[in-house]
Amino acid sequence: MRQGDRLTRPSSRKKHDAALAAAEVQFLATGFESVTMDSIAKESGVAKQTLYSYFGSKQELFLALVTEKTRVTSRSVLSSVPRVTDAATARDEVRDLLVAQLTAVMNPEVLALRRLVIGEAVRFPELARALYENGPRVAITSLATVIGDLVDLGLVRIAGPDADGSPDADTAATQLNWLVMGDPVNRAMLLGDDAIPTSAQLRAHVDAALDLFFAAYGA
Repeated sequence: MRQGDRLTRPSSRKKHDAALAAAEVQFLATGFESVTMDSIAKESGVAKQTLYSYFGSKQELFLALVTEKTRVTSRSVLSSVPRVTDAATARDEVRDLLVAQLTAVMNPEVLALRRLVIGEAVRFPELARALYENGPRVAITSLATVIGDLVDLGLVRIAGPDADGSPDADTAATQLNWLVMGDPVNRAMLLGDDAIPTSAQLRAHVDAALDLFFAAYGA
């Protein structure tokens, strides 16, 4: 029976989730190397044989944790692709989306997981890829859709990747994402949770990033 079939059973899903929860606590507390499948089995109450049937190895369990945690964080902000249809409220809607994205990334548990993944990225590059594809890449793709809406509303001008080098919506979304995420994420990642902005600071930072974005791309 395939793992996906097993996890349709409520009891199996409960054990699977308990194992991920225990793994998250232990990996974030002590790092990858010191955690064992025995210690996860003991904390989660899931038999070690069952852990191996679900995940195959400690590395695969870690990858499953990174993938699931990043997907959950993305879904908390982007349960569906946002659309902007009213020019009068467009900037406020984009600001609220960016504030929600930055707030989600500033979660101490998310930051701790990012630090751990970066520390293991050389040995396990698939961890970093899973975090990127299910986190920043999802955010940029959704933001590109929003920028396309802003173009349709006549609020920004995106010429497309042509001979003069004009950027497309994905490039503009990447630039806006970096304006919003760059400094706060770097500070929090390197200086610790005390460097996480307050809600007021976070909103002011997003507003400043949008000022720059609309100055560059405003129609």
